[in-house]
Amino acid sequence: MNFQAKLIIAAMGLAALPLAQAQDFEDFGRVVRVQPRMEEIRMPRQECRTEYVQVPVQQQRGVGGGIVGGVVGGLLGNQIGSGSGRVAATAAGAIAGAMVGDRAENNRPQGPAVQEQAVRQCRTVDAIETRTNGYDVTYEFRGQTYTTLMNRDPGNRVRLRVSVQPIDY
Repeated sequence: MNFQAKLIIAAMGLAALPLAQAQDFEDFGRVVRVQPRMEEIRMPRQECRTEYVQVPVQQQRGVGGGIVGGVVGGLLGNQIGSGSGRVAATAAGAIAGAMVGDRAENNRPQGPAVQEQAVRQCRTVDAIETRTNGYDVTYEFRGQTYTTLMNRDPGNRVRLRVSVQPIDY
């Protein structure tokens, strides 16, 4: 072999030396078991419902009885009196008639006036949500079993970065 060929072979050997001593390489391990890590998260939320309740209502006073009573009382008072006493009797009859008519209309026994009203009632309850918080993956590589936590399920095999380091005695 000539000198130039020997020089090329030596240079290639020196260039390949770092590759032969590579400390990291990739390989695959066989997945034995995948166990998801579950986490329960409590999230408060509002639960509301509508109930219908009976509430008392203030009754309105009527004015019709007082008006009719006043007119009738005034007419009757006008019939009783004579002369200047007729005006006084008409006025007294109108007042008395208005009072009697008002009492007749507004003092009738009536049941309690109630009205149905919608009432919304709310309360806070805890909703529990379950989430996956990673996966405990057990795998085999070259006769050894390893377990690690991963963000996703790797499937049947896991990609590994193998690091080789000399032991210093």
